[in-house]
Amino acid sequence: MITIKEVTTKNELRAFIKFSFSIYKNNPYWVPPLINDELETFDKEKNPAFETAEARFFMAYKGNVPVGKVAAIINWQEVKAQGNSKMRFGWLELIEGVEVSRAQREEVTAFGRENKLEHVEGPMGFSNLDKVGFLTMGYQELSTAISWYNHPYYIDHLLQLGFTKEKEYIEGYFPIENIDGPTLQRGSEMVQKRYGVKALSFTSSKDIMPYVDEMFDVFNAAYAKLASFVAVTERQKQYFKNKYIGLINPGLIKFVVNEEGKMVAFSIMMPDFAPALQKANGSLWPFGWYHLLKAKSKMDAVAFYLIGILPEYQNKGIHAVLFSENYKAISKLGVKRCIRTPELDENNAVHNLFKNFDSVIHKRRCTYKKMIG
Repeated sequence: MITIKEVTTKNELRAFIKFSFSIYKNNPYWVPPLINDELETFDKEKNPAFETAEARFFMAYKGNVPVGKVAAIINWQEVKAQGNSKMRFGWLELIEGVEVSRAQREEVTAFGRENKLEHVEGPMGFSNLDKVGFLTMGYQELSTAISWYNHPYYIDHLLQLGFTKEKEYIEGYFPIENIDGPTLQRGSEMVQKRYGVKALSFTSSKDIMPYVDEMFDVFNAAYAKLASFVAVTERQKQYFKNKYIGLINPGLIKFVVNEEGKMVAFSIMMPDFAPALQKANGSLWPFGWYHLLKAKSKMDAVAFYLIGILPEYQNKGIHAVLFSENYKAISKLGVKRCIRTPELDENNAVHNLFKNFDSVIHKRRCTYKKMIG
């Protein structure tokens, strides 16, 4: 018999996080999160997502043995501002056996029913900056630091329980040799001259900080029309600024501004932290910090984390300015491969940015939906 227990204490949350380590023990493709980082994500006092969202965390047991976990999330900004009556679920892990999935689904849908919501969708986090989707292709590919890994049977369970595919995302990569640096440079110079824009590059994280709020404004504007997009709030801007900007090599952050100094585009690439996180195995101590620090400065691969262009500057070749600057930076760092992190299948604007690089699409992932009833 499967029993479900709500997770409420810090020790229980730690056990909730560490359950994934048992599910993927010895799996060479899973990338473990930092346990303390996950604890902060689930902390209502620290994570500003809880200003507009609420969540409940559940563990499933067979006898006294943990067999599954799931987070049930309501993003009230999404529900009220968009009229999207959606219950989210995320951080789902479980052993094989659909009875575990059924018991966890019932807890999630009960929470949604209590709040008069109409459907449930996942896996997804609190906002668009969190991880999203179950892998449907690419199980033999190394995961990234900003995406979930899962066993194939997770999909089978959802389909057996009546879930249907809702949104699809693609992931890809291309070798740096696929980038035609001189052509990009010529295109960049032409675009800068035609539209009066210029690129900003940095050598210090401190110098980036004054631009970060405006960067998120560009992000909000660039993605506003996509399905289920929830804008980054003012407090979230400060949170992400303080937590993440310092972790990124400043040479991998690029801005484009117009003649008035207004930001019109940005891109953030991150070192591929996946191998370092595997070595850290959930903790910065004793040597996890060393592996991450080393990955920040010496990298074989980079991941495109965020890229955004104001709608009025899209289709004007602004991406050539960003990519030209990126190419210069990663060439100096000795990068060999560029990784495209999850892109919504319908986001043709972003897909088109990479059309000249002959990307290999090596992963697909989906969210799944079911009416609550």
